[in-house]
Amino acid sequence: MAQQLVSAIGVMVAGVFACAAYYWLSDKVLQAIFPVRSGDVLQASRNLNRRAAVRPWLFIGPALILLLVYLVYPVIATLILSFYDRTGSEFVGLANYRWAFFDAGFRQSIFNNILWLAVVPAACTFFGLVIAVMTDRIWWGNIAKSIVFMPMAISFVGASVIWKFIYEYRAEGQVQIGLLNAIVEFFGGNPEVWISMPFWNNFFLMIILIWIQTGFAMVILSAALRGIPEETIEAAVIDGANGWQIFWKIMVPQIWGTIAVVWTTITILVLKVFDIVLTMTNGQWNTMVLANLMFDWMFRGGGDSGRSAVIALIIMAAVTPIMVWNIRQANREMEGR
Repeated sequence: MAQQLVSAIGVMVAGVFACAAYYWLSDKVLQAIFPVRSGDVLQASRNLNRRAAVRPWLFIGPALILLLVYLVYPVIATLILSFYDRTGSEFVGLANYRWAFFDAGFRQSIFNNILWLAVVPAACTFFGLVIAVMTDRIWWGNIAKSIVFMPMAISFVGASVIWKFIYEYRAEGQVQIGLLNAIVEFFGGNPEVWISMPFWNNFFLMIILIWIQTGFAMVILSAALRGIPEETIEAAVIDGANGWQIFWKIMVPQIWGTIAVVWTTITILVLKVFDIVLTMTNGQWNTMVLANLMFDWMFRGGGDSGRSAVIALIIMAAVTPIMVWNIRQANREMEGR
């Protein structure tokens, strides 16, 4: 553990120094290629303009190269693989896309993803907004916010392990160590294997992501709420508006742009959800989502690069327009300020 920590710190420090060294050396090289001599004013002016034109590209060059290598190239390679067989050696045309259209497992994964999209972003945004409003009205609000935000510091796998203990089931006659079954048994009910209950188990998995992401929504929406002018609230109170009316007719309309950004950000995350399903059910009992289906086709049972590539492209096609809209909305928010 200590060795891994030291190694991680060493990599971070080395990376920072390497970046600083690159920018310093590249600027020195640029100055050497386009020198500014006091004797030739016209040439010096030209070289200064050339430096100004080249320097931004020189500085963002490494980032562009990384984007090409780790983003653009994989997308093109995945697109090409989607037209080949499982080994990537024989061209099969649209056969993999036809498989996706008619495969029952793929349709189940699509249904589950839609279910996640319908519930998780709405629940996270709603609970985050409600908690943000409530915690701004109590003296220990910052403590409450810290507690709600705390799950954000836990990895999806770690959070899944925590909730696995909550949903844990023991056979009849044994002590129920799972919190949920212990509560059910205390009130006279029968313990259940919650994560194996068809259809409803998807909601039990969604609760984990809602628990994690509500803190994110709360922080962003709390900052937006504090940006609402106090005069607006005071005027509404003077006009006789109650708390419910102030919340829905005064607060929400003024932060609607931020709500949309939070909603779409969580939507993108939901479209890529993988860790929770893998840790909790491994896709069993009709809980498979697209990311897990892609993983199964790529790395299990000998692998099928063609079909997994099709699923990856479908996920990307679903995420991209939402991401573009999210970026544009965020830019409008920044311009508005």
